[in-house]
Amino acid sequence: MLRLLRRAAKGWNAPVMALEAAEHGDPFRVLIGCILSLRTRDETTAEAAPRLFAEASTPQAMLNLGEDAIARLIYPVGFYRTKAAVIVGICRELISRFGASVPDSIDALLTLKGVGRKTANLVVTQAYGKPGICVDTHVHRISNRWGLVRTRAPDETETALRKALPRRYWIEYNSLLVAFGQTICQPLSPWCSRCPVADLCPRLGVTRAR
Repeated sequence: MLRLLRRAAKGWNAPVMALEAAEHGDPFRVLIGCILSLRTRDETTAEAAPRLFAEASTPQAMLNLGEDAIARLIYPVGFYRTKAAVIVGICRELISRFGASVPDSIDALLTLKGVGRKTANLVVTQAYGKPGICVDTHVHRISNRWGLVRTRAPDETETALRKALPRRYWIEYNSLLVAFGQTICQPLSPWCSRCPVADLCPRLGVTRAR
């Protein structure tokens, strides 16, 4: 199924953070970009992130900007004022605890206030090329729809996928399924008629399809 999705994905828009990592390979940009993307549409993040990074692309430069300026630059991402405060806090911690560098381990990233497992996994996989499974709503939904896991929450899905999914697929799994979930395997009425893996999918929980 992943091999078929990999072929089909060339015609889809890649998730914005995968594009950010591919273009810059900068862990700081991936980390801050992921914070911006939480509960925000990809199109909004794709406009806000370059606007912010044009003004500040390092932790110190971000602190020099200040919380109010960051909030103005990232508007209208969801919870932009809260995210501006989170970004300032993260930058302070990166400077004081990690020599202004973004750590490359999930455990270290999780010690940063405002960084959850989804963000930590995304940074280590997209910025550092290290094994991890980033689980968002698309990955959680599709993995259950396929019957690969049977879980109720994304954190449970990450743990289950680490057992069920061969490690060689971990890094690409999020990017493939996010693009797939945004374009084909949507939540309420998936495009099963257009799906490249329809013949292999048990469609668990699907009650209506196109």
